Amino acid sequence: MTTAPAVTASVVICVYTEKRWADIVEAVASVQEQVVSPPHRLVETLVVVDHNDALLERAGARFADAGVRVLPNANKQGLSGARNTAVAETTGDVIVFLDDDARARPGWLDALLAPYADATVVGVGGVAHPRWPTNRPRVLPGDAPYDPDATGELDWIVGCTYTGQPRKQAEVRNVMGCNMSFRREVFERVGGFAEDIGRIGKNPLGCEETELCIRAHQAYRRAGEPIRILFEPAAVVDHRVSSDRVEWSYLRRRSWSEGLSKAAVSKMVGAGDGLSTERSYVAKVLPTAVLRELKEGRVSSAAAVVTALAFTSAGYVRGKLPGATAGVRMPADNQAGAKPLASGAGQDVAARTPTAADPAAEAHSGPGTGA
Repeated sequence: MTTAPAVTASVVICVYTEKRWADIVEAVASVQEQVVSPPHRLVETLVVVDHNDALLERAGARFADAGVRVLPNANKQGLSGARNTAVAETTGDVIVFLDDDARARPGWLDALLAPYADATVVGVGGVAHPRWPTNRPRVLPGDAPYDPDATGELDWIVGCTYTGQPRKQAEVRNVMGCNMSFRREVFERVGGFAEDIGRIGKNPLGCEETELCIRAHQAYRRAGEPIRILFEPAAVVDHRVSSDRVEWSYLRRRSWSEGLSKAAVSKMVGAGDGLSTERSYVAKVLPTAVLRELKEGRVSSAAAVVTALAFTSAGYVRGKLPGATAGVRMPADNQAGAKPLASGAGQDVAARTPTAADPAAEAHSGPGTGA
């Protein structure tokens, strides 16, 4: 292992609606409660408000005395634009992203930062456990439906860790947006998040963190520099799942969007890297889930898995048709000295149909991002 010096960390929470105010307050509080072991340090917490003046004013007033920087999204509306605003404003060596409806558990930040002792590690992501409105819904089945920390095969639909991801620290293709971090140098080398495919409001757009991770792998590989992106199960957050996301209609919409997003990412980075782990997920993880649910007599849950696969496949096919992702463009990399994080291009993909989540990892991840 090539050792690296201690890192400073900036934590970013992107927000867009006052309807999540209680979640936002909890998310910020959970960051402030973190105890970071020397030599690493948490140097700042940022809340970036996505084109919502009322929320900007409210957050500014609420967090003014808490040492939290509150600023507006200076880029195109959407999660990617807000994240790019944060990257341009932060000062830490490592930039950490936490969803506005997620609460970090004790030890979360320590666990995310520890792997950066290895100089080849440029990104680290953690676990997101769903916090259901009541119990695990039949539409999102799992092997242990009454265990709050158990995973399900379709939990990526609600932006959480799902069955098929590693159970211990492992190298992966990409991290999930709800709970992730990157060295600043990644953005300086390859540019920011692709604003053509980032989430806007409640639309289940996604794959921007997947595309960024793949782009980083490809850029460093071309330069002959080995890098690692890690999944760290010790870095845990609890991700609240709203009642509208446990409905069949959301399952279908998010799955369709997942397929369309994957088509967009494949266009940007190539189908080989863009779908490298989804093939294993579809071939091994999903059939096991269907057989288990049928054996247990949960026919509707087995049908949910089949439905998710069918709609994802249909979305992908739609996304590969001529013109479907014509507006998707790659963020400019900065190896030629360009300004790191200029605003991204248009949201043509969003205008055509919702896009979703994030695939997986080289060791194994799969689909899904944040929600």
